[in-house]
Amino acid sequence: MNISVFGIGLMGAPIAARLLQQGHRTTLYNRTSRAFAELQSQGAIVAATAQAAIESSEFLLLTLSDAAAIHDTLIHSKPNLKHKTIIQMGTIAPQESQEIAQSIQDLGGEYVEAPVLGSIPEAKTGKLLIFVGGSQDLFDRTLPILQDLGETPRHMGEIGTAAATKLALNQLIGSLTSAFSISLALVQNSNVELDTFMDILRQSALYAPTFDKKLQRMVDHNYSSPNFPTKHLLKDMRLSRTAAQVHGIDTQLIEAIIKITERSIQQGQGESDYSAIYSAIAPAPQSP
Repeated sequence: MNISVFGIGLMGAPIAARLLQQGHRTTLYNRTSRAFAELQSQGAIVAATAQAAIESSEFLLLTLSDAAAIHDTLIHSKPNLKHKTIIQMGTIAPQESQEIAQSIQDLGGEYVEAPVLGSIPEAKTGKLLIFVGGSQDLFDRTLPILQDLGETPRHMGEIGTAAATKLALNQLIGSLTSAFSISLALVQNSNVELDTFMDILRQSALYAPTFDKKLQRMVDHNYSSPNFPTKHLLKDMRLSRTAAQVHGIDTQLIEAIIKITERSIQQGQGESDYSAIYSAIAPAPQSP
């Protein structure tokens, strides 16, 4: 299939590489000038403009940073999207997704939301968890593409349902990481043997695998080479707050995590792995 990928960042690049690996004719477009030598060596075509990327493919796959970027790239210039199917894979609010869907339809195109759970390793190997909002017909039509990126894409329902699912899951990233940071700091500052604490935690119903994934980063205070940077966590926590408020859900916990994440960014960790919020939560361990 002919697919144009818009937004060749942390996730867009491995998704494009995976599409190429699976035999799709893949065109790349990024709003800022970037070098794509490795992807070009694999057969990717680089479009100089968004319009060129639109014209080159039937399927337009969006891995853009937020709703504003989608508007700037795909909607603002009011392109003709007749016979184009837009697959929106970024993290945006349900209402934003619904509004974008209407704009796409007004321009003659069709739209599905297909946000993902997973990061660069899963994107490279086609093991992303994908959930889709949109009509059954569009889900069926885009399924061959989505199955190349994730083994079991799930149809969640109408547009907005997949976006809400993504925010519900990403909210847990901030909540679980913050909660684990507090516990880790407590045991470290209380002279509790860390290995013993982790052994107990792993055997309990309280354990989540993400704790071990981030443990060494936190212990070493090494947040380099992120798959998901702190600035993106802040964006998603703010979106989660907005989505929850629409339904009258208490957001005090989310507000607290937003403040912690903002403090981490103020400490210079915006581009670092999101586990850097540990350094915003935890004081340095005290000497005995």
